Amino acid sequence: MSGLNAAIAAVERVILGKQSQVRLCLACLLARGHLLIEDVPGVGKTTLAQTLARVLGLEWSRLQFTSDMLPADIVGVSIFDRASQKFQFRRGAVFTQLLLADEVNRASPKAQSALLEAMEERQVSIDGSSYVLPEPFFVVATQNPHEQVGTYDLPESQLDRFLMRISLGYPDPASERRVLLHGDRRELMQETPAVLGAAQVLALQREARAVHVSPLLLDYVQGLVGRSRAELSLGLSPRAAQGLLRAAQAWALIDGERAVLPEHVQVVFPAIAAHRLEARDGEPGERGSEIALEILRAVPVPV
Repeated sequence: MSGLNAAIAAVERVILGKQSQVRLCLACLLARGHLLIEDVPGVGKTTLAQTLARVLGLEWSRLQFTSDMLPADIVGVSIFDRASQKFQFRRGAVFTQLLLADEVNRASPKAQSALLEAMEERQVSIDGSSYVLPEPFFVVATQNPHEQVGTYDLPESQLDRFLMRISLGYPDPASERRVLLHGDRRELMQETPAVLGAAQVLALQREARAVHVSPLLLDYVQGLVGRSRAELSLGLSPRAAQGLLRAAQAWALIDGERAVLPEHVQVVFPAIAAHRLEARDGEPGERGSEIALEILRAVPVPV
């Protein structure tokens, strides 16, 4: 736990005033999920992703998504080698431990879909062959609000692959003043050493999965998921339900608890549910967040 606490502290020295968001990022990783960061340009989305990679000590690559991007740019391509008279597979940017998919919604749906298999099955299939991705494998995607020029809406199948969606928002006045006084956060990020490594991250993922879950807590998770399906014709999927439980276990681990408590479920639920419910609801804006909060208020907390 000391390593995990040190990692949180290291990220918070770069990303100021965003304690909840930093912990949600780490909970998402420990739950073996993928993270979508949505916000306006300039609030630190990319800096947060790069800081996570450095602090966690993971191999990482950054892929800038553009309108002319091809699936081969992401997963790789087979090229015929004249010397061997065979096709050789050249791996794409996805073959890394932390993939920063920057401005993911600026690419076409065809390019976005290249991530689907990688995010769900942690492998890619090219020309009838499957290639396993490194472990841990964590996608951190950033996107600008969909109403901005030059963006494509992520399809529902893609959104469901992201365990969490978070927003950083503007900094509070005290944090912004520190940024103004002490310069660019990216300079500080470049000086930030690795606190953990891949082996430690994998061990923490196993430790999170072992956090105790009581039958009453399982009833509560099923109650929330069931309520979402009663509210909308398409509620939370079984994948989302499993992710909710894993994320609550990860938050409990971060919180230093040996068992998942209802408040652990409540703190991660909006980040897991809102983007899924928004897509299913079909209304623009923050409707998904509103539905998530309504569900939390409607479902009784076990005692």
